[in-house]
Amino acid sequence: MQLLTMDLDTFSQASFLGFAALTAYILTLLPTNLRIVFPLTRKTGFPQWLLKYRRVIGLLSFFLAVLHGFIFFKQRNFDIFDLKTYFVYFQGVSSFIILTLLAITSNDWSVKRLKKNWKKLQILTYLAMFLVTWHIWDKMAGHWTYLTPVGIAAITATIVLFLGRVLIDRQSRKQKNQPKEGKVTGRNQSVG
Repeated sequence: MQLLTMDLDTFSQASFLGFAALTAYILTLLPTNLRIVFPLTRKTGFPQWLLKYRRVIGLLSFFLAVLHGFIFFKQRNFDIFDLKTYFVYFQGVSSFIILTLLAITSNDWSVKRLKKNWKKLQILTYLAMFLVTWHIWDKMAGHWTYLTPVGIAAITATIVLFLGRVLIDRQSRKQKNQPKEGKVTGRNQSVG
């Protein structure tokens, strides 16, 4: 109820770019999570479409995040050589570093060159997901715009979807590792 009574600021250009970057970023996280948590979504074609354009959407998200950061740096006259700046904006800077690594390696050459390490590097996106959430909560506290509740709800729903995926993946791995009934394995053989 408090949300309905608080004053919401109109959003700035930088906030809008941050929201657009968040929206594009969430779209890159959805395909795999939707397919695993809601298998029926495979029939809609939406996860496949997102998967097909994931790299492009991810690069768009990175580009929008660059613009978001650039405008804020310019508006607030940040000193990039002052360590305090990096402590105050730890979540945003960390997320930006991760998105930069992902953007740089978002090409076929990197996939071939890095091989298995490419997939390990891409897992950093889930760390960025939590850092971005923290960034929004921390930096928008006290001066929410009309976009803030929408962004927080969207990233929170994405995190819940991701956690559901992790739970389903763990259960699937447990079931695969359990011996089938009636099947004799080295562990359940009885010596008479």
